[in-house]
Amino acid sequence: MPQVLDFSDVVVRRNAKDIVSHLDWRVDDDQRWVVLGANGAGKTTILQLAASLDHPTSGVVTILGERLGRTDVFELRPRIGFASSAMAKRIPAEETVLNVVLTAAYSVMGRWNEEYDRIDERRALRVLAEWKLEHLADRTFGTLSDGEQKRVQIARAVMTDPELLLLDEPTASLDLGAREELLELLGGYAQAPTTPAMVMVTHHVEEIPVGFTHLLLLRAGAVVAAGPIPETLTAENLSEAFGIPITVSEDGGRYAARAAR
Repeated sequence: MPQVLDFSDVVVRRNAKDIVSHLDWRVDDDQRWVVLGANGAGKTTILQLAASLDHPTSGVVTILGERLGRTDVFELRPRIGFASSAMAKRIPAEETVLNVVLTAAYSVMGRWNEEYDRIDERRALRVLAEWKLEHLADRTFGTLSDGEQKRVQIARAVMTDPELLLLDEPTASLDLGAREELLELLGGYAQAPTTPAMVMVTHHVEEIPVGFTHLLLLRAGAVVAAGPIPETLTAENLSEAFGIPITVSEDGGRYAARAAR
C-alpha cells in the first residue's frame, strides 16, 4: 500500500533533551494507528510533525510523498485533516456549527468574505449528519458541550476529504456517555472503505476505537513497540511503556488496562 507517512531516524530535540529519539515509523493509506504512551512520551510532538506544524531536529519526515523542509507546507496542509484541543481554542465562540465546518474549505477558522458554492454547503451538511450534528447546524460553537465540540472539530477535519486524518486526544475530558458515543462514531468511520489513513493520540487503552489496526507505543520519545494492535498491545509492552506492571484485556474489539495486583 502507498505510504502516507514515513519517519526515518527522526529526532526532535528541545533544550538539549530528545523529545523524539531516532524514530523510524511508516503509515500506509489503509492503516488506522493509535499512538499511546505516558505524559511526555512524545505523542503530540509526533502528531505535530505529521501535520507539518513542526520540523525535526534531524532525520527525514515525508508526508503524502512530500519531504518536510523541501515542500510548501501551505500547499500540503489542506491535504491533512487535523483535530486537537489547541485548534478548538482558535474557533470563534460565536461562529455557527455549519460555518465552523464549512470554512474548512478555505482553511480559515471564521467566516469572513469568502464565497462558497452550494456544493460546499451540501457537503458540510452531509458531514454534520454523518457525525450526528445536523440538529446543531445553527447553534454557535461556544454553546456546545465538550462532546459536541469534539465532534464538530472532527467533522471540520474531514470536510475536505483529507488524505490523512490526525486526531489529538479526541475523547479527552468527555464523560462516559459522550466518550462512548464518539468512539462508536470513530469506529464506524475507521472501518469505512473510503476513509483515509488515520493517526489518533490517546493516553488510555480504553479509548482505542474498534476498527483501528495498528499501535505505536512510546516511552520518553523512543519506541517500545509498533505494529498490529493484537500483537503489540500486550501486558509486557504496556508495562515497559508506563513503568509499572499492567494487565490488559480485550472484549469485542475494545481493550482495557489496569495495574497488576
